[in-house]
Amino acid sequence: MRLATFLAPGREHPIAGEVRGDHVVAFSEHSTIREVLAAGRAATADGDSWPLAQVSLLAPVPDPGAIYGIGLNYAKHAAETGGEPPERPIVFVKVRGTVAAPGGPIRCPAVVKRLDYEGELVVVIGAGGAIGGYCVADDVSARDLQRREPQWTRAKGADTFCPYGPWITTVEDVPSPGDLRLRTWVNGELRQDARTSELIFGCQDVVDFISETCTLMPGDLILTGTPAGVGMGLDPPRFLQSGDVIRIEIEGLGTIEHPVA
Repeated sequence: MRLATFLAPGREHPIAGEVRGDHVVAFSEHSTIREVLAAGRAATADGDSWPLAQVSLLAPVPDPGAIYGIGLNYAKHAAETGGEPPERPIVFVKVRGTVAAPGGPIRCPAVVKRLDYEGELVVVIGAGGAIGGYCVADDVSARDLQRREPQWTRAKGADTFCPYGPWITTVEDVPSPGDLRLRTWVNGELRQDARTSELIFGCQDVVDFISETCTLMPGDLILTGTPAGVGMGLDPPRFLQSGDVIRIEIEGLGTIEHPVA
């Protein structure tokens, strides 16, 4: 199933639904995607239907309880930043205010001069702390703040720094999450092209690691890390500017595309 939250024509409030081909069908039993994930069983979308082109997709879970990120989880990305592959997952937290729709926009605070993109595979938690599905995210990062502040809260946690979606593809429809092609473009230029088989710590590895200390709840997100090709790693570095458009695609999971406001 592909689970989406959206705004429909003539409706004032977000709707939870299932994307079927070029339409999206509302759930009548569950009002949020978090409820669908928590149910731990196949839900039935049997409500009103709209053409996908006529709705506005929102973040699938607009208010996740927790958003975790994993740093330096691709060896080539660690190398381009001047670091070494970690022996254990590097875990940080992005706050709720980072959540943005898959279409953005993302906004750059005035204090940030080196704004960067990070295309990433997202693990979405389902019932009982197990993996419920997967989607696509941009772990937007302020490289100047990240360099000078030992904690990454501001560098990774600014408002709109986590556009994600376009929907959540449930786990039964992603048989090989450990071998998906991930690509990122900036203004049509391909910057990142890798496979999730290159992850140092795989999806279940990071779930297990975080679960050692934190109770994972339905709708929580884990951004699993970005491959090489970020703006900071180019020679010379190329950071995002107002008007730039970032497009991130993961095989089988869809595409998100958003501008820098």
